[in-house]
Amino acid sequence: MIRFAAVPFAVCLALGIALAAPVARAELHLDLTQGRVEPMPIAIPDFAGTDEGVQLGHDITQVLSADLERSGLFKPLDPRAFVDKDAATHIPPNYANWRVLNAQALVTGNVAVQPDGRLAVEFRLWDIFAEQQLAGLRYTATRQNWRRVAHIVADAIYKRITGEDGYFDTRIVYIAESGPLEHRIKRLAIMDQDSANNRYLSDGRALVLTPRFSPTSQEITYLSFAHNQPRVMLFNIDTGQQEVLGDFPGMTFAPRFSPDGNKVIMSLAVNGASNIYTLDLRTRRAVRLTDTSAIDTSPCYSPDGAQVVFNSDRGGSQQIYVMNSDGTDIHRITFGKGQYGTPVWSPRGDLIAFTKIDGGQFYIGVMRPDGSGERLLTNAFLVEGPTWAPNGRVLMYFKGSPADSEGRGGHNRLWTIDLTGYNEREVPTPQDASDPAWSPLIP
Repeated sequence: MIRFAAVPFAVCLALGIALAAPVARAELHLDLTQGRVEPMPIAIPDFAGTDEGVQLGHDITQVLSADLERSGLFKPLDPRAFVDKDAATHIPPNYANWRVLNAQALVTGNVAVQPDGRLAVEFRLWDIFAEQQLAGLRYTATRQNWRRVAHIVADAIYKRITGEDGYFDTRIVYIAESGPLEHRIKRLAIMDQDSANNRYLSDGRALVLTPRFSPTSQEITYLSFAHNQPRVMLFNIDTGQQEVLGDFPGMTFAPRFSPDGNKVIMSLAVNGASNIYTLDLRTRRAVRLTDTSAIDTSPCYSPDGAQVVFNSDRGGSQQIYVMNSDGTDIHRITFGKGQYGTPVWSPRGDLIAFTKIDGGQFYIGVMRPDGSGERLLTNAFLVEGPTWAPNGRVLMYFKGSPADSEGRGGHNRLWTIDLTGYNEREVPTPQDASDPAWSPLIP
């Protein structure tokens, strides 16, 4: 487990600097409850450093800036316009140099390589117009984890300005696809949320589907078709160890962890019907939650573990249902046009994301847990498999393009979109990609 030490510091007190009290002004803040937000201009000069710290300071600044820019909430200013090239070494900064650029916030920092080889990274966040420091933190980490430091700094800035947790120090597990459409090779793959550090967790000899993170981010559950036998698997990211969660008489699919990590919920298909089961990871005891001749699948717990959302065709068409976690009080929540599937509860518990098919088009949308307030965020020839960032602010999914008459094309790629329906962006991957799952913040 990677650990970072974060120690707050009061710059002015520590250095004995007396500052004139600025004119009273409302604290810098982005209100995310107002729908679309204009990006905040923010200046991020290269973190200062000496020797090896110079390049590391530049690299950390680039990753930090890219994180904030991709969120759609911040607009990092062009460094070529900076008047003060050495802002990171000034405490406090010359606010006038940044007001002329209309920067509302400034991030300064420095990187030092300690005698033991570890990095010490400090940053400060400044409100330019109120002329005050908003945040200051110090982190220590091994040199190879400099990217994580950048993501953690981005999370701290995001939270200080918006009031919501960030989501940059996270990973994505997904299905990497290659080969012709009629014989696709599908492998487990994992990467940082910004597409860095991509690596493959399986060799492609067995078809794999629906990977999902545990609450600790250290394990993945997924469906494997090794030797043409569908099995729910558990994969430890750190050790690479895999194990079969259970051999069932039918096909098991769509596994997900419970919020406490003690159970996996999944569908089990027997004789044309699919029902929802839970499997206790400690006792390996399976419990059946639904009992129907229809197809119940894609179960997902609410964040508190009290309820489960799933899709079913028990009413004649594929719709979304909610039940208590013990299988009682099953009730339908979608009654609109079209078919609904792949429901996923927001980490905040306030919304459920879903895939909708209507009029030959696929949509990604969200609704409240009672089915009200449906909003469609994006649509295309194929969009499917939504997954939430851990702060419940951003969704990732995969988008497919149609193949031509000779089977060319038909690529699947990962995309993100803000909860407001804006800031839709492709997430680069080395190969085609589908079925993403977003991790919690890395411990």
